Amino acid sequence: MGDPKGFMTTPRQTPTRRPVDLRLMDWREVYEDFPTKTLESQAGRCMNCGIPFCHQGCPLGNLIPEWNDLVYRHDWREAIERLHATNNFPEFTGTLCPAPCEAACVLAINDDAVTIKQVEIEIIDKAWDEGWVTPQVPEVKTGKKVAVIGSGPAGLAAAQQLTRVGHDVVVFERADRIGGLLRYGIPEFKMEKARLDRRLEQMVAEGTHFRASVDVGTDVTVEQLRADFDAVVLAGGATAWRDLPAEGRDAEGVYQAMEFLPWANHVQQGDLDAPPISAEGKDVVIIGGGDTGADCLGTSHRQGARSVTQLEIMPTPPEQRTDNMPWPTYPTVYRVSSAHEEGGDRLFSVNTTEFVKDADGKLAGIRIVEVKRGDNGFEPVEGTEQELPAQLVLLAMGFVGPEKGALLNDLEVDLDERGNVARDDRYMSSADGVFVAGDMGRGQSLIVWAISEGRSAAAGVDEYLTGRTVLPRPIDPTDRQIA
Repeated sequence: MGDPKGFMTTPRQTPTRRPVDLRLMDWREVYEDFPTKTLESQAGRCMNCGIPFCHQGCPLGNLIPEWNDLVYRHDWREAIERLHATNNFPEFTGTLCPAPCEAACVLAINDDAVTIKQVEIEIIDKAWDEGWVTPQVPEVKTGKKVAVIGSGPAGLAAAQQLTRVGHDVVVFERADRIGGLLRYGIPEFKMEKARLDRRLEQMVAEGTHFRASVDVGTDVTVEQLRADFDAVVLAGGATAWRDLPAEGRDAEGVYQAMEFLPWANHVQQGDLDAPPISAEGKDVVIIGGGDTGADCLGTSHRQGARSVTQLEIMPTPPEQRTDNMPWPTYPTVYRVSSAHEEGGDRLFSVNTTEFVKDADGKLAGIRIVEVKRGDNGFEPVEGTEQELPAQLVLLAMGFVGPEKGALLNDLEVDLDERGNVARDDRYMSSADGVFVAGDMGRGQSLIVWAISEGRSAAAGVDEYLTGRTVLPRPIDPTDRQIA
C-alpha cells in the first residue's frame, strides 16, 4: 500500500479536457497533459485491498493494486511490466475502456473511485516515451501456422500472443488498413491512430504478418485457409448492425453509424480531402445513446453541423447508483462524454416513427413520439408527437452479431441462441481447429473483453497445436457479467 492515508487525504482528480472551442478546431485527443506528480498521488489513493474487487471488475484481471503501488513509489519501469503481464494493449483500454474496474473499486462504495484508467494510460505513455516497449521476438519457432481473421483488439491480442510463443501468424483484414474498429470506428479525438500504428510496428518486428484488403471467404476461400494453416481464429467482430425499419427509411440522408464514421478517419489518414457523407451545415439526428452515438456526435461537431440531437428510447438514467445497480456491478448512470460536453441536445424516452422525405426523396426531417414502458414494451404517449428538422440521420443502435456470409457458411460452424459463433471452454468452435474470440463469439461488448478473449483464444490455439499450457487463459467464455 503506497500511501496508507492517501484515500482519505487525496481527493480524486482527473485530467482537464481542452477548451471546447479549441478542440473542435482539430481532431486531437481531448485531454490536457496530466502532471506526473499528481498522477503518482492519485495512485497513492489505492488501498491495496485484501480482496481487490477491481480485479473482478476487469475482464483482463489487471494487477491494479500492484501497479498503483509501483507508480506511487516512482517505479514506472516495473509498473509497465506488471501492466503488460495481463494486457497487451493498455494504450487502447486506457483511452477507450469505460473502466468497469473503477466501478468495482472498494473505495467507490462510499467515495470516489481510484483513477485506475488514468494511471493505466500514463504508465504505457511513459513506457513508450522511455523506450521500454520493445519487440518480444520468439526464441523458438513451432512450425505451426495460424490465420487470424479480423484485426480489431481481439484479433490483435490473439495474434501477438501466438506470435510470441513461436507460431507463424497471419492476420487478415478486409479493410484497406489494419486495426478494425480501432482504425475506422473510433474517431481520432478519442484515440489518435499513432497509438495503433506504433503497436502494429512492434507486432511486425515480432514476426506477425498482416494482409489488408483481403475478404476471407471470398478473396481467400475456406478451402485455401484450411490447406495453408493449422488453426484459424475468427475475430471479425459483431458487424451486423441493428436497423430501424420505420416509414421513409429509404430516404437519402439516413445512414448507419459505420457508414458515416470511417470516412472521417479516412480524411485524417490523408486519403480524402472531405468525407462523402458529412454533417457540415446540416441538422443531424443521432438515434442511439451509447458510445457509438457519442462518436457520431463528436464527429458531427467537428464537421460543422448546424445542430445535433441525440435520441434514446430508454428513460434518462439516474445520476447515481440505485438499489438495482449494487456495487460492484457496472452502473447504468447518466454520463457526459467529451462529445456531449461540446454541444447538442439529448432526448430520452423517445421513439422514431417516420423519416420525412422532401419532394426529391431526400431526408427533410424525422417524426418522434415520447414512449413509456408498458405490458408490450415501449408504448407511445398520446399527444407527444413532434417533428425535428434533419438532413442527416445516423443510426447508432448497436450490433446484432457477426455477419452471416461465405466465411461462416463454408466453415460450417454452429451458432448459439444469440446468433454468435458457438465455442467451447477452449474457445474452439464446432469446426475442428477453428477458434473464436471477441464480439464474434461474445456479441457486442467492450474493448477490454475483446483483448481478454483474444488472449484466451490464443491459449486455446496454442494448447491445440502443441499440447502445452504456457499462455494465460483469463476468463471463461460463458462469462457475461458485463455485456
